[in-house]
Amino acid sequence: MITLRGAHALRDADVILTDHLGPTGQLAQIIGEEAVADKEIIDVSKLPYGRQVAQEETNRLMVEHARAGRRVARLKGGDPFVFGRGFEEVQACAAAGIACEVVPGVTSAVSVPAAAGVPVTNRGVVHAFTVVSGHLAPENPGSLVDWGALARLGGTIVVIMGVRHVAAITAALMAAGLAPETPAAAIQDGTTSGQVSVRATAATLAEAMAEARITSPAVYVIGDVAGL
Repeated sequence: MITLRGAHALRDADVILTDHLGPTGQLAQIIGEEAVADKEIIDVSKLPYGRQVAQEETNRLMVEHARAGRRVARLKGGDPFVFGRGFEEVQACAAAGIACEVVPGVTSAVSVPAAAGVPVTNRGVVHAFTVVSGHLAPENPGSLVDWGALARLGGTIVVIMGVRHVAAITAALMAAGLAPETPAAAIQDGTTSGQVSVRATAATLAEAMAEARITSPAVYVIGDVAGL
């Protein structure tokens, strides 16, 4: 999914720096085949547990091309200000004296559950939702998420980048008081033709995801809304 303003930015760019979650394969559909042919497209993906382009290199490429007089579009997946290092890139441009515009994206934390029929809030059911990164397990000393507080807070919990640690995350939530029968849902490749979703409970989510072979990129939702 991409906004109209985002599509205009891609159409007007001379250089496009892409991520693996950005809709690179659909560029011809978004801006037209002739427009794509006129642009330099550079892959600066950071693949989970795979090939990584250092953030410093991405920053350097943005600045280098901009200083050469080219209009640069940085195409990222979801909303680049939600666990996406987008603001780090804005800071890099500001430090180099490069003017830039932020085009808000469509965050997977809300759009992917919606595409699978799961609202993150619903009148009379829940009035709050929390979005957390699950790329570090609860027991990891580097984790900044208070999983115990989340379990006690109530509302909807949306976890992105958490496929690898789903068993540890659900265990931590239940150990802190989350009811094992709390509804849950997981969605892989949301909003694409390859979308796959499963419904479960907090206690069975990890097993259900394993049985369905859910892999990244995926989002899972824990809360009463997942049972609607």
